[in-house]
Amino acid sequence: MSSNPSKIRVPTTGKFSLSSVDPSDRCGLRDRAAAEKELAAIHARLKELQIILHAEAKRSILVVLQAMDAGGKDGTIRNVFGPLNPHWVHVTDFRAPTAAELARDYLWRVHNAVPPRGTIGIFNRSHYEDVLVVRVHRLAPKAAIARRYEQINAFEKHLAENGTTILKFHLHISKREQKKRLQARLDHPTKHWKFNPNDVRERKHWPLYMESYEKALRKCSTPHAPWYCIPANRKWARNLHIARTVLSTLESLSLQYPKPDLDGVTV
Repeated sequence: MSSNPSKIRVPTTGKFSLSSVDPSDRCGLRDRAAAEKELAAIHARLKELQIILHAEAKRSILVVLQAMDAGGKDGTIRNVFGPLNPHWVHVTDFRAPTAAELARDYLWRVHNAVPPRGTIGIFNRSHYEDVLVVRVHRLAPKAAIARRYEQINAFEKHLAENGTTILKFHLHISKREQKKRLQARLDHPTKHWKFNPNDVRERKHWPLYMESYEKALRKCSTPHAPWYCIPANRKWARNLHIARTVLSTLESLSLQYPKPDLDGVTV
C-alpha cells in the first residue's frame, strides 16, 4: 500500500507542466475492484492512526483540495475521509468571501479555519482561490497577485513549523470529463441540486484556469507543503492515490500514544 510520488508529487524545483499528467492515468492500478479492496485496508489503518493522532494531540493534518468545477472534491471527502471518526475531522468550504472577510487580508479566514491539534482538517477549495479565480477574473491587481505566491509559501511554512502537516491535492480532470459530469447533473433528477449554471460559464475560461493552476502548483509545491497532482478522471484511482498519500504521511510522523501521568495516582 504505497503511493508513487514520482507520478503524482509536484517537484519543488519549479519545473512542472499539467500537460505532463494524463487525467485518465491509472498509475499502475489494475482495476476498480482491486483499488476498492486496497482502499478498505487503508481505511482500517487510517482509523488506528487517527486515534493516535488525537490522543497525542501534538499536531494536526491539513488536507487542501483544489479542482475545477465537478472535479471531485466532495466525492474525495466522502470516499477517502468519510469512514474516519467525524468528531476529529473538520471540513471547511471556502466560497466567495463575505463582506467581513473582504474587510481583512485574504489569509485571515483561512488561518481561522486551520485544524486544532489532534485533528484532520480538510479545505474544500482554499486560499489558492486567491491566485486562481482571482487571477482568472482579474479581481485584484497583477502586482498583488504576484506577491501572493510567496505569501502563501510563508504562511504554510509557519503552519508546518507549528505542528500542522500539509497535504495539497489538485484533482486533475480533463475538459471532456468535466463536460460529462456536468451533463450528468442535468440528466439525472437526483443530481439536479448539484448543477450550477456558473460552472458552465466558467468552462469558457478553461485555458486560463489551467495556466493559473500550473503556476500555483509550480510556485507553491514546497518541502513543507507539497502539491500532488492527482489523475482524477477515474474516481476510484483518485480515491486510492489520495488515501495512500495520507496514510504514508501519517505513518512517517511516528505517532505515539502519550504516557499516562501516574504521579500520586493509585488504583
